[in-house]
Amino acid sequence: MTNLTEVKLSERAQHLLKTLVQYYIREGQPVGSTTLLRESKLELSSATVRNVIADLERLGLVRSPHTSAGRIPTVEGYRLFIDNLLTVQPMDQQEVERIKIRLNPDADTKILVESASNMLSALTRMAGVVMLPDRKQSHIRHMEFLPLSDRRVLAIMVFDKGEVQNRILHTDRNYSQQELIHISNCLNGELVGKDLLRVRESLLNQMKEARESMDRIMLNAIEMAQQVFEQDEAPVHDFVLAGEANLMKYEDMADIARLRQLFEAFNEKRGILQLLDQTIHAPGVQIFVGSESGYEALDDCSVVTATYSDGDRVLGALGVIGPTRMAYDRVIPIVDVTAKLLGTILKERS
Repeated sequence: MTNLTEVKLSERAQHLLKTLVQYYIREGQPVGSTTLLRESKLELSSATVRNVIADLERLGLVRSPHTSAGRIPTVEGYRLFIDNLLTVQPMDQQEVERIKIRLNPDADTKILVESASNMLSALTRMAGVVMLPDRKQSHIRHMEFLPLSDRRVLAIMVFDKGEVQNRILHTDRNYSQQELIHISNCLNGELVGKDLLRVRESLLNQMKEARESMDRIMLNAIEMAQQVFEQDEAPVHDFVLAGEANLMKYEDMADIARLRQLFEAFNEKRGILQLLDQTIHAPGVQIFVGSESGYEALDDCSVVTATYSDGDRVLGALGVIGPTRMAYDRVIPIVDVTAKLLGTILKERS
């Protein structure tokens, strides 16, 4: 957090900086001293305002773009504004209800996450991003196996968040429906209610016991389960992105080379996931302005994020990606409320 005492800003300078940032966010134009004086509604001379602007520039809080004598906020200026000068009003209940209606509690987890991402994008006119819940923290509710042709078996897993996953397993022989029912019963008795990390530990222990007792049905069940969960070793985190084309409409993000770099980052995913992973370990809304993300592709962007949880566990993070010149007072409550509503829905499924 940028501390006002560290930069020694007077109340007058704070007010002028806040006015400058708010005007620039609203109008998108560099702010000159005449405009700033008018917008601030302070009884000051133009010379005094120019002196304050010069002080703000010396402190690295504003800068002058090449094409204008006016000033715009720097990353440090935005940070000081967000941490100390921004006023965020809670969202009124009618708006909360409108968001709630757009999140269908009966939808599959992936569809629910897609709805949240689309909604974040639609409400902010920016890009909405929602991390899918961490599967390693998901608990198995039910497993079932169905016979297919050519020594194949369809494995069906139902998780506690309503997510359903299918796997096709290749086996060393054909299995009858009755055999697969026995295998399903064995695994459901042992694995239901456990998360994926505990499932793998349990399978290793049971494999040893089954071999010692020569329990053929249990051995078959464990071998099938291991094949199912081996396919789950891929990275467990992924995200759903919506509305990235919205970013092309912002004049301050119109540089084609930077846009290409940003869209490549969206497709490559790793950097965005690393940023979202950072937010999982800190509660509440977090805001990364420009280079604060540590990811070059986002240097012209701000990212507003919040974690969502089922009450006991953080399941993922969601947020909005847009220009640094975003209406933070509007975006922050939208992100915060969406995260809380999504967490509530997933908690009710547990």
